[in-house]
Amino acid sequence: MRQFIVVGQDAPTTAEFNLDALPGAGRMDLLARCVTASLLLSHGIRENVRTHLVLDDKFTVRFDGSELRRLNPDERSTAALVRTALEEREEAVGHMAVETSPGVSLSRLGFEATLEQVAEDSTVVQLHEHGVPAAEAETPAEPAFVLSNHVDLGADYQEVLEATSDEQLSLGPNPIHADHAITVAHNWLDTGGFAP
Repeated sequence: MRQFIVVGQDAPTTAEFNLDALPGAGRMDLLARCVTASLLLSHGIRENVRTHLVLDDKFTVRFDGSELRRLNPDERSTAALVRTALEEREEAVGHMAVETSPGVSLSRLGFEATLEQVAEDSTVVQLHEHGVPAAEAETPAEPAFVLSNHVDLGADYQEVLEATSDEQLSLGPNPIHADHAITVAHNWLDTGGFAP
């Protein structure tokens, strides 16, 4: 299984955000694009993908491709799935997740707890512009890619990640948006590391 952990620093943790003003809601527009980039194909869903949105280190919304329904390519409807999940935040008790729609669940897990759970079965790879170039790296069998939204990971996040991650991977010589990085990572894996 491929997994993505997208850290939404300063992302909303309540359902009180406006679907018509997503950039001002902790860059929910970018987070929604990350979800669609990770899970959508041209005419379907990547069933072997699980994406975790960590919202302000307080909640995690998980999207499971094998069970997901009603995911559309526009960021507004994806953000609405996140908002629907946050409407059920009182139902998420401890680390027990609450399913808020098919394939979408919410838990009271911050970054460290989410990362620890994912790391049990995955090779944790931080996508970072200063990492090993993808063209020189082996493709991991069960990767979990970690990336941030529109800002670099804060020091607390970085410290946790450095203690858990297996490697840093660079997807090219120029920094790219998080949703584009997810698309490039998929292509890297789909083509076996760009092998001819």
